[in-house]
Amino acid sequence: MRMAFYIALAAVVLALLAAQVGLLGGQQPADLGVKDGRLKPPSGTRNSVSSQSPLYPEHPQRSYATIDPLPFKPGGAAASMRALDGVLRSMPGITVVNQRADYLYAQAQTRWLKFVDDVEFWVNPATGVIELRSSSRLGREDFGVNRQRIEAIRKAYLATP
Repeated sequence: MRMAFYIALAAVVLALLAAQVGLLGGQQPADLGVKDGRLKPPSGTRNSVSSQSPLYPEHPQRSYATIDPLPFKPGGAAASMRALDGVLRSMPGITVVNQRADYLYAQAQTRWLKFVDDVEFWVNPATGVIELRSSSRLGREDFGVNRQRIEAIRKAYLATP
């Protein structure tokens, strides 16, 4: 019993040390962005959400990954992206990395283990919404973290005038 405790304690300490030196951050995917009116597809495992997952009807995680896009603010696309930028910059652990008039890329880092998730938003002129995608870089399961993050962003975004 005591040996199992020491092994578990050592695993926790090693994980925290690995996190502090950046070993759990993963690599930024090279294929982020908008291509042919689409963000990157959802991950093949349960660690991402995407408002565009219905565009991939045969995708194995389509039902898990599906999440609603953000509606435009009354001021249109530009006002919506300004509001979204303000929301993201106010949230702890989120860093806006790249921003254009129709696209915003941010990274979300967890507090203790420093896992990094990639979060993208794109103004879809055809549908009048902000399409979104949030995905973990590492692991096969996110335990709903990406969905919770997007819903927290949605709540703050909708509350912004």
